[in-house]
Amino acid sequence: MKFEVTVRTDKGTGASRRLRHTGKFPAIVYGGSEAPVSITLNHDEVLNSMDKPGFYDAIVLVIDGQEVNVKPQDVQRHAFKPKVEHMDFIRI
Repeated sequence: MKFEVTVRTDKGTGASRRLRHTGKFPAIVYGGSEAPVSITLNHDEVLNSMDKPGFYDAIVLVIDGQEVNVKPQDVQRHAFKPKVEHMDFIRI
């Protein structure tokens, strides 16, 4: 499974809210020897892939043209809507 992501420069509650209104959501990639990276993912693309069995095993994120192998560490969902609010990924 492969997702194209963009690096996120705006941080904070207001920036995350504006991001979610555009059909995207914030996430972070951490672990390994590299520094954590804040990223933006397409909501519908990820939500449709979450039902597939390979989603929680390994994912390839393309960050600025570089492929990074990750695994979902934490998923924060909306309280009653079928929406993802935030995800944490750990490098493998």
